[in-house]
Amino acid sequence: MLAQLVVATGFSNRDTLVFASLLAVNCALVYFLPRGGGRDLGWRLRLLFYPVAMNLLYFVLGTAIPAIHSGHEDAALQAVDRALIGTNLSIRMQPWVSPVLTDFFSFCYMLYFLYLILGQFSYLFGDLAVLKKYYAGLFSLYAVGYFGYSLFPALGPYVAMGDQFSVPLGGGWLSALNEKIVLSGSNSVDVFPSLHCGNALYILLSDYQHKRWRFWAYLVPCIGLWLSTLYLRYHYLTDVLCGLLLGWLAWKMANRYLREQPA
Repeated sequence: MLAQLVVATGFSNRDTLVFASLLAVNCALVYFLPRGGGRDLGWRLRLLFYPVAMNLLYFVLGTAIPAIHSGHEDAALQAVDRALIGTNLSIRMQPWVSPVLTDFFSFCYMLYFLYLILGQFSYLFGDLAVLKKYYAGLFSLYAVGYFGYSLFPALGPYVAMGDQFSVPLGGGWLSALNEKIVLSGSNSVDVFPSLHCGNALYILLSDYQHKRWRFWAYLVPCIGLWLSTLYLRYHYLTDVLCGLLLGWLAWKMANRYLREQPA
């Protein structure tokens, strides 16, 4: 992303400087923290950098990606969906629409943020080897996802295909709150791949290995989350499938990483 920004905007652009600064901090943390005393604490502080950096970069992408890739690729993603199933799955789901279902899926969609935060911090204060494995997979998944945004920036069906929906979603205060969060928090490029789906699957698989009780507690809400991305018209089927595939691959990679670590 830094290389793309340098080519597109030069070294003095604000977003270029943000990416360069974060890479510099990352390199400094890698070099210094685990080398000093308190190696366990050093690792945890070093790894804490990644959720901070990725959350900051999420909002920077709203201006960085348009500088790299002007326009949106919704038409291309719609074309892939049509090739797969002949239409858009959000349109196909319109007969299901009801206020109760909209509230349920909105709840599942919002629960993702709690699941993501709880997962990161519960592993942060747990076994160090598992923490390293968990963060290696999760933030590699983030990195590939953000790079995907730069290749195929998109708005999502609820914006790009708004005139093609004949049934409004409706819903109560839960739906209104979720819509407000999405509209205020989106960076307008975060569609392909679906990190909501990829991250949720990655966390779910990790919890099955290490925190089985949380796996069972979140299994149904996670399935609801995956369906909600389509029902609420935030993602194309292509985004969801690619996100789930990346989540599974990140989990496989993380387990291989753990096996290769010295005892």
